[in-house]
Amino acid sequence: MNKGISSVPINLRIYSPHVLSLTLIDLPGITKVPVGDQPPDIEQQIRDMIMQFISRENCLILAVTPANTDLANSDALKLAKEVDPQGLRTIGVITKLDLMDEGTDAREVLENKLLPLRRGYIGVVNRSQKDIDGKKDIKAALLAERKFFLSHPSYRHMADRMGTPYLQKVLNQQLTNHIRDTLPAFRSKLQSQLLSIEHEVEVYKNFRPEDPTRKTKALLQMVQQFSVDFEKRIEGSGDQVDTLELSGGAKINRIFHERFPFELVKMEFNEKELRREISYAIKNIHGIRTGLFTPDMAFEAIVKKQIVKLKGPCLKSVDLVMQELINTVKKCTKKLATYPRLCEETERIVAGYIREREEKTKDQMLLLIDIQVSYINTNHEDFIGFANAQQRSSQVNKSAVGNQPQVIRKGWLTINNIGIMKGGSKEYWFVLTAESLSWYKDDEEKEKKYMLPLDNLKVRDVEKSFMSSKHIFALFNTEQRNVYKDYRFLELACDSQEEVDSWKASLLRAGVYPDKSSGSNKTETEENGQADNFSMDPQLERQVETIRNLVDSYMSIINKCIRDLIPKTIMHLMINNVKEFINAELLAHLYSSEDQNTLMEESAEQAQRRDETLRMYQALKEALAIIGDISTSTVSTPAPPPVDDSWLQQARRSPPPSPSTPRRPTLNNPPTRPLSGRGPAPAIPSPGPQSGAPPVPFRPGALPPFPSADAHGGPPQVPSRPSRAPPSVPSFRACSFVGLDLSCRPCQLIPCASGKGRSAPGLNGNSK
Repeated sequence: MNKGISSVPINLRIYSPHVLSLTLIDLPGITKVPVGDQPPDIEQQIRDMIMQFISRENCLILAVTPANTDLANSDALKLAKEVDPQGLRTIGVITKLDLMDEGTDAREVLENKLLPLRRGYIGVVNRSQKDIDGKKDIKAALLAERKFFLSHPSYRHMADRMGTPYLQKVLNQQLTNHIRDTLPAFRSKLQSQLLSIEHEVEVYKNFRPEDPTRKTKALLQMVQQFSVDFEKRIEGSGDQVDTLELSGGAKINRIFHERFPFELVKMEFNEKELRREISYAIKNIHGIRTGLFTPDMAFEAIVKKQIVKLKGPCLKSVDLVMQELINTVKKCTKKLATYPRLCEETERIVAGYIREREEKTKDQMLLLIDIQVSYINTNHEDFIGFANAQQRSSQVNKSAVGNQPQVIRKGWLTINNIGIMKGGSKEYWFVLTAESLSWYKDDEEKEKKYMLPLDNLKVRDVEKSFMSSKHIFALFNTEQRNVYKDYRFLELACDSQEEVDSWKASLLRAGVYPDKSSGSNKTETEENGQADNFSMDPQLERQVETIRNLVDSYMSIINKCIRDLIPKTIMHLMINNVKEFINAELLAHLYSSEDQNTLMEESAEQAQRRDETLRMYQALKEALAIIGDISTSTVSTPAPPPVDDSWLQQARRSPPPSPSTPRRPTLNNPPTRPLSGRGPAPAIPSPGPQSGAPPVPFRPGALPPFPSADAHGGPPQVPSRPSRAPPSVPSFRACSFVGLDLSCRPCQLIPCASGKGRSAPGLNGNSK
């Protein structure tokens, strides 16, 4: 309530034909000592507020400094230098020129000679408090300011570069330059924004709130769009391609041809368990008698048991497809988010229908499995029969000898269990075939390190090490032999669990199955003992081998049939049925489920978003139209060259002399004196009523040699006064002077208008 500050700006818009289209931000001056109820850190608060505004690149900084204070201690210039070290955005503004002490002026500052800035200084004279109390208007104040600069002897020669109108002109030129420089990039930015919302506006372009049939039309359009999107996601389309993940039809295709076959392979029987089951079946069928022939009933019993096991993978594939269909429906209903109730009802109705079809599809799956169990067709053309069962193993071996082994997978793996003394973990290029696992030094496959046969190998998981980020699995020999050199286990490491699962699936295809043992050595010993007991009888062993080959042959026929039928069944009973339902019946279900007006109610957020989007779209189009009409052939002023503004850094350590240097009044009729032996003196124009006072030269230091003046060459330039006097020469006040005698020694002063010299205190007393 008492001299507090806030960083929230007070916005005041001034509409007038006499003002520029500029935003002026009036920032507070830095308060050193808190007053009133200001907090102790008021100085830091104000500084942070100022930095918040002047740090913006599209901001011009008017560094305002009163003329009756030391410019070198200006907080405004110091802060401007921090955010604008190149000086491209900083303009010095000198105020209170009319309040300077008598006999002093800020001429050297305004001429940008004493403490230079890249864009220089502009002097202004504002209304005093007395003028404001006296209701002095702006026009009168501008006239008084103009009169001040024209009448003041130190400023009238640069009156056309002083005052508030000139400051307006400079700022307007900078605005023009800024617009000219940023217009191409600004146009590109607007066009990209327009393109980004154009697709969204396409949804709203036919929106007519006053149309009574609007909701009916919108409902039909939404359902039709949902149907088209769903079909595109299932059948595939080029206009909506997800590049991040598989979805819709692509994911279902992967389930059909990768996931479902993998599930079938994964549930394949364990060799020892199968042989033991066949042995039990043969003995139980023979009963108390010793059989002379191999019973076909044992074959049927084992085959039926293996076929029933296929129900699990088949039902799981239905679940996976059902889940993907529901995910696809959720993605398609995102476009219905404009109407929350419609979106919710559509998702509920379609998802409910998908679950209905799921139950019917599962029933059909079970029916297919039961059909296969009901009749074992031993006359199938691909079935080897009893006569050939004995010879099957030898024929397979002979046919595999002359063929190149099929490569199942290649990739990088790390052998994890090599000791540090033997080189530690190393990464190799692995090649998996149907017969062996080989690894090479690199992927060129020139230097083979080892080849491991896959016979009697199994794979099992290994717990992830605390110190390692790798995921590990291990290969081991079921006959307790060393797998690789002196190692019972070959531990292989991957970067991710997905890669481990992929390698394990590839090993399954090669016949290396996961270890399903309980981990108890005793159990393994008992199982091995039981298996050995049955294999003691040579006749029983031959019968087991025969039935084993028959089961293998028949199950390959069943697997081929199931792999072909299951995707077709799911496609017919689920996917095509759901597409037909969405096309033909969804709209009727929506009409019967709820009132149309309730369904088509917009959410408040969506209505607000639509209005904002349409408003933004129109604004962008208008902005681009305006930019298209702007002529870029405007007058542009180049940036001034850099100046030595190191005084800003040195200001706190060694402040230069105050700009308020007192001067003697200049004389009206300065005499000239011919140059001895140097040609005519440079002409000095006498001041007139319309021209400013002639520029007053400053006391020079040691002069460099001047070139000879001729008819075409300009007069020699008088160097400006240095920013501070040399240490050996005490500073003094120089009189006003208008001529320069080049024959004088550098220490001499220039003759005054009276023709008499003035002694310079501190120099040679005879110097004139």
